Amino acid sequence: MGNYPGAAAERGDTEGLQQRVAVLRRFRELLAQQREKFERYLVILDHERTDIESGDVDRLVAHVDLESQIVSEIFTFQKVIDPLEDLYRAAYPSAGVEDVSSIKSALLGLRTEVSARNAENRRLLKQRMELLRGEIAGFRNPLASRKSVYASGGEGGLLNIEG
Repeated sequence: MGNYPGAAAERGDTEGLQQRVAVLRRFRELLAQQREKFERYLVILDHERTDIESGDVDRLVAHVDLESQIVSEIFTFQKVIDPLEDLYRAAYPSAGVEDVSSIKSALLGLRTEVSARNAENRRLLKQRMELLRGEIAGFRNPLASRKSVYASGGEGGLLNIEG
């Protein structure tokens, strides 16, 4: 077995095919995981919008923290995906990556949607902040019109302590 002419080339082709399949499989897995992160990000953005509209600052802070974690994870995935895709294309220029093109197009759509929702949340938050600024500016301190007992130039008088 394996001693016939062309056996070494066949083993090389088989190993190359297995390696290409392994790289493609890993590439596809990473893209799918990144897609899941983007979908999770969209859910968080929806929660943030609800928090902004309801004025629930504590929940908004919690969701913003989750958002920053997810964004960090997405960037980490991207740092791994880009070199893996470059490696695959360089090693197998004639091989297509049709297997991952649907995932990549879904990712592009998710990125666009994330960007739009993020912009909408920023707009809502800006409106909410302007509303709060207006309320604060209209707030009058009820004690501001009273004179302080410590104020100088007040109506001081003499006190008769003699008899």
